[in-house]
Amino acid sequence: MSDTIERVKCLIIGSGPAGYTAAIYASRANMSPVLYQGEQPGGQLTTTNDVENFPGYPEGITGPEMMMELQKQAERFGTDIRHGWVTKVDFSGDLHKAWVNEKEIHADTIIISTGASAKYLNLPSEQKYLKLGGGVSACAVCDGFFYRNQEVVIVGAGDSACEEAHYLSKLCKKVTMLVRRDEFRASKIMAKRVQNTENIEILYNTETDEVLGDGQVVTGIRVFNNKTNEKHTIEATGFFVAIGHKPNTDVFKDYLDLDETGYIINAKPGTSLTNVEGVFVSGDAADHVYRQAITAAGTGCMAALDAERYLAAKDADFEVATSSYN
Repeated sequence: MSDTIERVKCLIIGSGPAGYTAAIYASRANMSPVLYQGEQPGGQLTTTNDVENFPGYPEGITGPEMMMELQKQAERFGTDIRHGWVTKVDFSGDLHKAWVNEKEIHADTIIISTGASAKYLNLPSEQKYLKLGGGVSACAVCDGFFYRNQEVVIVGAGDSACEEAHYLSKLCKKVTMLVRRDEFRASKIMAKRVQNTENIEILYNTETDEVLGDGQVVTGIRVFNNKTNEKHTIEATGFFVAIGHKPNTDVFKDYLDLDETGYIINAKPGTSLTNVEGVFVSGDAADHVYRQAITAAGTGCMAALDAERYLAAKDADFEVATSSYN
């Protein structure tokens, strides 16, 4: 067998709350997991300045700090955490294969925790304040609390955008909703909900021209009407983007069942199982509804337990057999 091939009992693809939690449980079950952190070590939470809704942190914590603590906890129990990301997989046999650069890994079980990436407008000003943590967000449930009694702007026209706008309306003094077309893409009931909310102002045929700020935090949004090209500025301290997410699952599409957006479909609801035996999914790669750190961590736990039971059912020896690969 090639010197570039490694055999493991449990390979975890991706990090974040889902991957690290799966690693903690898999390590404690003597599955000796190997975890590759992915292109964004720690996942989306590393772009979140403050996390105040994760249990166990009464004073709050920054996203990067939380991910470092989860990583240390996984390492404490023996997880082999590595930099790098999987570029190819082959799930056609009993041994599941994955490639990280030129390295080939054969795994008895694989836990996918690659997450989903929020879509942004990709305006330079938007990305600037997103990186600064100064007022740009793609998660109202995560960050809306920080803007209570303030005025915010949200971009989007689908069900998720309406849901997030309605959520923000309960916290914020005013919510201005930018809809690119002359109608919503959302269902009628969701559109009607925001239309009937007193402190939500809806601007149709309106797009973002620039996110304005003082160099540290957002102070307003310059918008333009795409019919008249007329521009004006909206004073706001928060800018929420709700134009969808893209699950990071392209590498698995030839083997796993995905929905039309690319989210991995659970083979059995209420579990982490996929349509391939021995391959499990956790976190936002399969969750298009909640997308929270706490739910991701919960499904990471589920995936590790499901993987452990899968191995036990096959009378697998939990000692990692690496002798023939060295």
